[in-house]
Amino acid sequence: MSVFDRPIVMLDFETTGLSPDMGDRITEVAALRIVGGEIRERYVSLVNCGVRIPSFITQLTGITQSMVDSAPSAGRVVPELLDFIGGDILSAHNASFDEKFLKAEGWRIGRPTAHAGLVCSLKLSRRLFPGLPSYKLGNLSSQLGIAFRGTAHRAEADAEVAAEVLLHAARHLGRTHGLERVAPGLLVSVNKVAAAKVPVFLDKYIKLERQRMEEARAAA
Repeated sequence: MSVFDRPIVMLDFETTGLSPDMGDRITEVAALRIVGGEIRERYVSLVNCGVRIPSFITQLTGITQSMVDSAPSAGRVVPELLDFIGGDILSAHNASFDEKFLKAEGWRIGRPTAHAGLVCSLKLSRRLFPGLPSYKLGNLSSQLGIAFRGTAHRAEADAEVAAEVLLHAARHLGRTHGLERVAPGLLVSVNKVAAAKVPVFLDKYIKLERQRMEEARAAA
């Protein structure tokens, strides 16, 4: 089933901490390209940034110092990652976190990011599924009936379940409002609307979309 009308890339980083401004770096990345309604391509790698892995990060993720010491360098991984993302719309769960690390790592090598927009699957879920007890990825996926098939707090497993959450949200949006396919740009816009105003925003969007389709048919 086709869901999106253009590709969207789901990104997840594991990192040494919470802030690149405080010197924290990436330790693992997964970028999954969703085409239509399924994951078609993926870029996954551990990353050697030449930094020490705090013990609490190893306890949380299972990523050890020896694993990153033998991994490809950030100088190799980051350009490959930016090439993989290209100009597609980017998504992540708690997306501002992953985007700030992506921008920081790009800045280190003199490469600006080029993604066309940003969709936060956490914010989107809050707007489309209000009233759930938790929007943390593991809890949210369970509440939506989405199985976690890998190890939590590893980049590929987290990115895969976040991609399923995003697809679930897009299908829900399409069914609820009669959309055959969902424009990733619509999700970007919904993210920016206050939760209380989302129903009104979507009503206006659907009316304009139907008007556009009728005008296109009349002109054909």
